[in-house]
This record gives sequence, structure tokens and C-alpha cells, in this order.
Amino acid sequence: MSEEFGSDFITIVDDDGQEFELEVLDTMDYNGETYLAFLPADMDENDPDYGIIILRSVLDENGDELFESIDDEEQLQDVYDHFMVLLFDEEEE
Repeated sequence: MSEEFGSDFITIVDDDGQEFELEVLDTMDYNGETYLAFLPADMDENDPDYGIIILRSVLDENGDELFESIDDEEQLQDVYDHFMVLLFDEEEE
């Protein structure tokens, strides 16, 4: 990701075929897996559903990157906590 051009955005399609544009906040390798933190780019900040979205990066059989949700609540909370430390510490530098 190149910081000199501003934020990076990706468009994902959910299981229902709906497209969402997400702003990439950060990427983190944790416990042997890669996670990405996003903010919804096409949602108002005052929307009650607005907030950080964390997805796991996986490669399909063709080597293409896919993003999947974390179904385990305990694992999701653990990854979220590590992202908060990562994001908060970077803001103070």
C-alpha cells in the first residue's frame, strides 16, 4: 500500500451479491494469519452500523486474495484488541 497517494479502497461483494466500498485502515499479521481493518467508505459516520470491519485475508486455489469474516467471537475480539493497540500507537508517533 502506498501512503503517498492517500487512502486505499477496495470493493467487496458479500454472500448476497451486494457491493461495499471499504477504506483500508491497516493490515496485521497475527498468529500466522493476515487480517485487515476497514472502515465503510459508502456509509455515513453517524449510521449506527458504522464502525471498524475486520476481515481475514485468505488465498483461494488460484492464489487470488479473498476476505472472510471471523466467525469466532473470542478470536474476533482478540484480533480487534490488537488492531486497537496498533492503530492507537501509530497515531501517537
